[in-house]
Amino acid sequence: MKLSPDAVTSLLTSLFPSGMIDDLAREREVVVRDRKLDVQVLVWTLIVGFAVGGEARSIGGYRRTYNGATGQDLFPSSFYDRLTPQLEQLLRDLLDYAVEEVAVPHTVAPAFKHFRDIIVADATVVRLHRFLSAFPATHPNVSGLNLYLVHSVTAQSVIAWAITDERTHESTLFKTGKWMCGRLFLLDLGFFKYHRFARVDENGRFFVSRLKRSSNPRIVRELREWRGRAIPFEGKKVFDVLGDVCRRLRFRRNAH
Repeated sequence: MKLSPDAVTSLLTSLFPSGMIDDLAREREVVVRDRKLDVQVLVWTLIVGFAVGGEARSIGGYRRTYNGATGQDLFPSSFYDRLTPQLEQLLRDLLDYAVEEVAVPHTVAPAFKHFRDIIVADATVVRLHRFLSAFPATHPNVSGLNLYLVHSVTAQSVIAWAITDERTHESTLFKTGKWMCGRLFLLDLGFFKYHRFARVDENGRFFVSRLKRSSNPRIVRELREWRGRAIPFEGKKVFDVLGDVCRRLRFRRNAH
């Protein structure tokens, strides 16, 4: 579902308590002598403009949005002077807060009580301005950062995170070890690696992963008995029988 700009703005502005941006701005010395700068509007211009996209995602677009929201008329050079390392640190502080403190209410099904924790590892690419050469991308003439998170579903907390350039593969950031014991790991294809799965299994841990088409593993055991003329799976390879399973499901839907 695609959110409207107003919905994105409402969602983002609900993340931080009132006055938090002002307090952090003073702590980070984003505003020292220039009292005319509305730091809250500047921060939300950058955040919302990036989230919504479109013309506002250029520096000139940010400046025009800020001027329109405040009624000021900052020249380009004056606006660029506001993009300081102190402002960068303020934005990092806000990101840390959003990642570490904001939790979504959830319910864990009883089937997961066998595990002391459920862990989700994933990463996403954030496209950046092409001149940010510190974050090289996998495509020419663009830049991008890779946001990597390891999230505890049970505790609703982030237990590991990293920000790298886009070329750094998320799989290299996932570290195995004793901390994994007793946990169920939900992994995307980016983390698909036989050696990793073997390490998880040999230490009494558990994982669920999407399956690469090229792997085609053999089914060693069925965990459920089906009524009627069920198709036997044991000893067969997953993608060799998947077509029959799909056809059978379609037939049953049509029959009803």
